[in-house]
Amino acid sequence: MTPSGPVVETRVNDPVTIVIFGASGDLTHRKLIPALYIAYAQNLLPDRFTIVGFARRDYDDQIFRNMMADSIREFSRLPTEDETVERFVEHLHYHKGDISSEDAYTDLKAKFQDVETYPENRLFYLSIIPDLFEVAARLLKESGLVYDPADSAWARVVIEKPFGRDLVSAKALNGALLKYLDESQIYRIDHYLGKETVQNVLSFRFANAIFEPVFNRSYIDHIQITAAETVGMEKGRGGYYDEYGAVRDMVTNHLLQLLCLITMEAPGDLAAESIRNEKVKVLNAMKLDIRKDISDAVCRGQYHSGLDSNGNKTPGYRDEDRIDPDSDTECFVALRMQINNWRWAGVPILLRTGKRMARKTTEVAVQFKVPPLQLFEQVECEDDVCDITRIKPNTLIFRIQPDEGIFLKVGTKRPGMRFVVEDVDMDFSYSGKWNKSLPEAYERLLLDTLHGDSTLFTRSDEVEAEWKVVQPILENLEKLKPFPYPPGEWGVHEADWLFHGVEGRWRNEKGPRPAGSSNSFDSSGL
Repeated sequence: MTPSGPVVETRVNDPVTIVIFGASGDLTHRKLIPALYIAYAQNLLPDRFTIVGFARRDYDDQIFRNMMADSIREFSRLPTEDETVERFVEHLHYHKGDISSEDAYTDLKAKFQDVETYPENRLFYLSIIPDLFEVAARLLKESGLVYDPADSAWARVVIEKPFGRDLVSAKALNGALLKYLDESQIYRIDHYLGKETVQNVLSFRFANAIFEPVFNRSYIDHIQITAAETVGMEKGRGGYYDEYGAVRDMVTNHLLQLLCLITMEAPGDLAAESIRNEKVKVLNAMKLDIRKDISDAVCRGQYHSGLDSNGNKTPGYRDEDRIDPDSDTECFVALRMQINNWRWAGVPILLRTGKRMARKTTEVAVQFKVPPLQLFEQVECEDDVCDITRIKPNTLIFRIQPDEGIFLKVGTKRPGMRFVVEDVDMDFSYSGKWNKSLPEAYERLLLDTLHGDSTLFTRSDEVEAEWKVVQPILENLEKLKPFPYPPGEWGVHEADWLFHGVEGRWRNEKGPRPAGSSNSFDSSGL
């Protein structure tokens, strides 16, 4: 199996028909079609390909093409040329139909008899509500649109999150899908795994001999992972979010996947199954760090009305559009976890995610233990004001978004007459190294599905292991009433308690400064 990294720069050779269910939705406009256009503009798609938009709206081919051309011009990360856009949209067709109607699939199969227009290899992208996943899989199979895995032509099905609401529903959904599809045909997508820095976690750990030996309980004090957003419930997302909340929406996929990559053992090779096997192993060793009560390890929150990070007035969560005014759904959650294996036993792992927070950022911070003998004093400066503090631990930071990069905080002697240490940043930022925009996550993941590379997609047992980790939270929501927090801050103060016994606190500062920057400093007092 080819590792996922190089695939993005390899052309797809198999002619293919790509069918997007829910083609009138926001994901198609903002992500899927622009991603496929960029692959086309970079000559990564095959000569023969067709994209079919499947939805209930009363469109035709030309209306659909015009709409997608507008979306490409608005959302493509690369400059667009009218001629290239026009050539690309000629590959687009529209199929009007109800996803739960057998007739819609029968009509689609009749169209596919024209194999010159619709190549036999098929990729079905289910950008639809989770309640329709099983229906779509069943009708795809019963209509003959999906082949058997042993057939010469291939068929693959991409499923968007959320994959279930809890462990029971995830197992039921897996069982239902596997009645109609083979595991090798199912691609459960998590767009975080398509981000460049996420994949760099693996290469950083296992391609550099100086770091992997210290990634264990002997040298690391704790790990914290933050996924913070400044947005609330704009653009009608309240209806979905109030049903799922931060635990289901973020923890059981994005955050646990990041945690797997930072803590898994080295795979024997870069084959998809080897990597996914190691992720499942570490997931099975994870659990909440509950000492006496679940509130020892979990803190939930809801933002109230106030001023956001830009100083604008914002409604409270319960006042947002399509939110139940008595809702107890969390829009912030912080967890303390542990991994019961030889490498990580005793290392606290702190996770948090939330809406209406102080800054949009996603990062993994690995904090090392402080030296056993405090030989030096440390100076900490803000602008022209400096203070002597205790020695600071080294910290390795993987910045997932924005300003992607990897940063290492180390202590070095401050210039001057006194022997004091100051933190400096060893900075690798993508923007500073490469003068080009990074691929969007969906660009990589769509190409991976076309290549048949499932490395960055989750397997059925992996999904169930993720739900097993958070199931105690879902079973104890009554004990975990959300605390209020003001918009534009870093969540609830009660989450600070999760750091008991840990050498550190939540990373609420702005993070590492860009390479070459420095604080002004008056060293006369030192």
